[in-house]
Amino acid sequence: MRSLAFNITFWVFGIFYTLLAAFAALTPGRGRVRRVVRRYVRAMAWAMRVIAGIAIEVRGRERLPDGLFILAPKHASYGDGFSIYAQFDDLAFVTGDHLERFPLMKTVLKKLGAIVVDNCGGPEARRALTRSAADANAEGRKILIFPEGHLAPVGVYYRYRTGVYHMARDFDVPVVPVASSLGVFWTQDEWTKRPGTAVLEFLEPIPPGLPRGEFMARLQSAVEDRTAELVAEATGRPATPAVLGIPDDENEALRKRPAKVPS
Repeated sequence: MRSLAFNITFWVFGIFYTLLAAFAALTPGRGRVRRVVRRYVRAMAWAMRVIAGIAIEVRGRERLPDGLFILAPKHASYGDGFSIYAQFDDLAFVTGDHLERFPLMKTVLKKLGAIVVDNCGGPEARRALTRSAADANAEGRKILIFPEGHLAPVGVYYRYRTGVYHMARDFDVPVVPVASSLGVFWTQDEWTKRPGTAVLEFLEPIPPGLPRGEFMARLQSAVEDRTAELVAEATGRPATPAVLGIPDDENEALRKRPAKVPS
C-alpha cells in the first residue's frame, strides 16, 4: 500500500511541478524556476519519508570543501537526485538528453541551467558537456554528475565515465565522491519501495591535478567500496564488492554490432 501511494504521489508531484516550472520558465531569469525545483525536491523528500517510509541519514557534511566542487555520487535509485539536491541551495546537474523527450522538460532544463548531454556520447557530447559545465562554473554553482551515467542495480557498477575528470581538471576544483544505500530501499525505477533508513555519505574530496587513471581509480574505489559497506549496514549481510555490469542500451548496441569477419 505504501508503494502504491508513493508511486501515485511521485507522478502527481512530477506533473504538477513540471507544469509549474514551465510557467516559471516564461519569466525573466532563473530564480523562479529554481524556487519551483527546490519546492519539488523538498516535496519528494517529504513523500519519501512520510509516504514510502524511507528516511535519509546524511553523513560526512564536515568533509565538504569550501567554495566550488563537483559531486560524484553512486546512482542506484531515482531517489538519488532528490536526496542529494535537497542538501544544497542550488546545483547544476548533468543529465542525459532523454529527459528532453518529455513535454515541456527541454524548456525547463534550459532555463534551470541543467547540463544536458547526448546519451550517445562521442566527441560532440564531450564538447557540449564542457561548454555547459563552464557556464555553471562561471556562475559559481556546484555541479552534480553521476559518473556511471546509468542507474546501476545494488551490487553492480557500470564503467565510470571520464567527464567528471575533465571537469575537475578544466575548472581546477575538487571532486566529492558520494556513497549511498538508497538503492536498497528504492531500487532503480522499481515499483516496490521498502521502508527503512538510507544513508547518504559525502566522502573525502579528491583534489584536482591527478593523472586521469589515478583519479578515476580513486573515485571508483571510494564510491563503490563505501557503498558496499553502507548496503551491508542496511541489509545486515556481509559487505560484497560490486561486480561490473553493462547497461541495457550499451548491451543492445553491442548485440547489434556486426560481427567481424575473419580475414
